[in-house]
Amino acid sequence: MEKQEISPQVQELVNEAMSEINRGCVEFIGAEYIQSLVTRFYTNGKTFIVKAGFDPTAPDLHLGHSVLLRKLATFQKYGGVIKFLIGDFTATIGDPSGKSQTRKALTFEEVEKNAETYKEQVFKILDPKNTDICFNKEWLGKLNSVDMLRLTSFYSVARMMERDDFTKRFKENSPISIVEFMYPLLQGYDSVALNCDIELGGNDQKFNLLVGRALQRSYECGKEQSVMTMPLLEGLDGVNKMSKSLNNYIGLTDNANDMYGKVLSIDDSLMWRYFELISSKSLKEIESMRRDVESGALHPKKAKEILALDIVSSLHDLNAAHAAQEHFNNVFSKKEIPNDIPTFHFELGEWICKALLESKLTPSTSQARRDIKAGALSINNEKILDENYKFSQKGEYIIKLGKRKFARIII
Repeated sequence: MEKQEISPQVQELVNEAMSEINRGCVEFIGAEYIQSLVTRFYTNGKTFIVKAGFDPTAPDLHLGHSVLLRKLATFQKYGGVIKFLIGDFTATIGDPSGKSQTRKALTFEEVEKNAETYKEQVFKILDPKNTDICFNKEWLGKLNSVDMLRLTSFYSVARMMERDDFTKRFKENSPISIVEFMYPLLQGYDSVALNCDIELGGNDQKFNLLVGRALQRSYECGKEQSVMTMPLLEGLDGVNKMSKSLNNYIGLTDNANDMYGKVLSIDDSLMWRYFELISSKSLKEIESMRRDVESGALHPKKAKEILALDIVSSLHDLNAAHAAQEHFNNVFSKKEIPNDIPTFHFELGEWICKALLESKLTPSTSQARRDIKAGALSINNEKILDENYKFSQKGEYIIKLGKRKFARIII
């Protein structure tokens, strides 16, 4: 793209935009191209194409996914038209990216069901006017055998083995199927089909994103997409990446009360990462708060409340966020029991672990045992450590598991 002559005012706007675009980024390949696209938008209003792919392997999105979604929303402010790509074709293959084994392939029926929920959730963050929901079955499903063979001719086995997880598995004599080599090529072909200018992904996706850049050269698209990788957000445990399977996640569809309470439960040191990656606060505001916390002018809990209000209001609304804050203060700060806890009925002699399971406070009786041993269970404000506890008297009991889970049990 030719160098553009721009005014100081436009240059200031471009610099501000690039600062927000760079925010939280792990690696940026082709930054000059992105800056030229933003400059062009400010000078003549021409938009550009930004892609991010999501394999619909589970029906719900969480705050870990919102790292990419919020970055996409940032691009929308500066001229980006978002291609939110649902990999309904590639999800039926399975991609191990960063994992030690092939991910389970899904059926088209499972993919389509999960994809419908994605479409509903992404507009909590993205502007629908500048977002196209795409399904790669539309073009990948039309490739014939000749097209597929041509696609494989553009990449060598040696290049594929540059991907870290493939190299590791090869050294460990773990099987790698040929279809797994196809996954990066198919993901790369998505960029060809969509004529992308920029592609975003987690930092575990760098190899696949670069394949798209290479294939655009091979197919003579007249451009090479810039690549931006974003970090994987740690979950509530502060160690592992946010994941439903690890039960350390905050879902985009969580109710406001649960979402607010979960944000307040993260470690103080982790909240700055959440601020940077998924809050609407500017970098200047975040840095100012950090300085105030370090100087003692602002208590860490107050800063975390600001974060929780920001996240809940962006995914629900401001009224819901303030109501969640009031609910949290009533339940936890004032040690009050919420009014809307669910009620369950059991027979005399019911085992506590089964009651916890059927009250939906825990996913299994084995998890209930672990929670009780860890001291997470209270019955009528009395801590219970006996995993074999049984209800020996009729009556009403208020069950509290951990900090936020309540149930009313009637025996």
